[in-house]
Amino acid sequence: MRDGDTLFIDGKWQGADDGATFDVTDPATGDIVGTAADAGAAETDRALAAATAAFPSWSRETAYRRAEVLWKAHDLMLERSESLAALMTREQGKPLKAARNEVRYAASFLSWFAEEAKRVYGGTIPSARADQRLTVLRQPVGVVAAITPWNYPVSMITRKVAPAVAAGCTVVLKPAEQTPLCAVAVFDLLAEAGLPAGVANLVTAARPEAVGDRLLDAPTVRKLTFTGSTAVGKRLAARAAATMKRVSMELGGHAPLLVFPDADPAHAAKGAALVKFLNTGQACISPNRIFVHRSVLDAFTAELVARVSRLEAGPGDRPGVAIGPLVDDAALAKVAAQVEDAVARGARLLAGGHRLTSDGLSSGRFYAPTVLTGVDETMRVYHEETFGPVAAVIPFDTEEEAVRRANDTEYGLASYVYTNDLGRAVRVSEALRFGIVGVNDIDPTGAAAPFGGVGASGLGREGGAQGIEEYLDVKLVGLVAR
Repeated sequence: MRDGDTLFIDGKWQGADDGATFDVTDPATGDIVGTAADAGAAETDRALAAATAAFPSWSRETAYRRAEVLWKAHDLMLERSESLAALMTREQGKPLKAARNEVRYAASFLSWFAEEAKRVYGGTIPSARADQRLTVLRQPVGVVAAITPWNYPVSMITRKVAPAVAAGCTVVLKPAEQTPLCAVAVFDLLAEAGLPAGVANLVTAARPEAVGDRLLDAPTVRKLTFTGSTAVGKRLAARAAATMKRVSMELGGHAPLLVFPDADPAHAAKGAALVKFLNTGQACISPNRIFVHRSVLDAFTAELVARVSRLEAGPGDRPGVAIGPLVDDAALAKVAAQVEDAVARGARLLAGGHRLTSDGLSSGRFYAPTVLTGVDETMRVYHEETFGPVAAVIPFDTEEEAVRRANDTEYGLASYVYTNDLGRAVRVSEALRFGIVGVNDIDPTGAAAPFGGVGASGLGREGGAQGIEEYLDVKLVGLVAR
């Protein structure tokens, strides 16, 4: 495969028809990592045609054969984990340790859905008529259009492609323009694992709409799965409705983290620091609003600031680095604007609060890990998803107040609770209007668990037994025996 031949259509690597390419840069240094093909409508149409042609035979393939391919892909991903992680660090920016963790997480979806392929069960329904038999079948929906984000450029691919192909669907995937090379590496191993030509197709593009419009408007696409911002997700879902596509939307979050007076404030601060600054805060499950009971506020804040102050920022391949760069200049500007607005409205800055340019960081998009206290409803950071390394600490006095303020958002993806009171854990986790609740747990996720939100955080679930159901239609067969 030549540099720039990043389109994988009908089992063949190729470039754009007009030879157009775009550079992929390292957000930590600005250096060019590689080039990718800049596809448009014609290349997307060919990918759709390949997926459509491959669907009849792949949908009839046995679940055991589909599982065999996914298991092989799982093994190849683990064999190549170091090279995949190194590529991810250069292309996306996250520290090498975090990239290694993501590769293992990505591989877990391949193995999980390899087994779920064999668990697609139907059923029979007792009929009121003696001569009638009612049978329920679950069958693949058809061609799937998948659009994946830059913040988890490998695992978000396997979380979509694995259940789709396990169910018997075929796929056309458009990765984020910031991270196409990670997608190329994943599709390379899928092909080597024995996935037949046309079952999974990759279309890279610098202009998302050039590919997205064709995917959304094509009547042959029966399912759209998207991970990204809520604003974009709403537009895609509205467009998909014109052809009555099924949709899965994993969108933005504005996660609360609640620390109650019976919790250990130091333990809670440790958890808050780990999940808040995960992927430099560029994760939809990162807590944006940290509500702390006033009685433990000082102890919690002191421990949080101590931990945040020890976080080292820099290129992801530098030993000891925990904070990588933000993805682009717009992300950097958004984080800076939120902090400036909060301070101007009375928040106290206890750590960070500025762009990092010393120690060789001036070429990258680095922002210092930041802690704000005294945050209130008048500030942008209280209402807007940050997607950056800013921890906003907010005091509260009662359980009812904490729950009410946590739910005061259109988003509903992840939430976190720290308490040692079992009754409170039950009450609060049931009262929070979020798709995921971690009680004394900052990582309530995994391939075996359903991931997704409510409200403006999306539709559907990825992972778990529910993940494959998103790619299956339910068919009722009524048979009269004469």
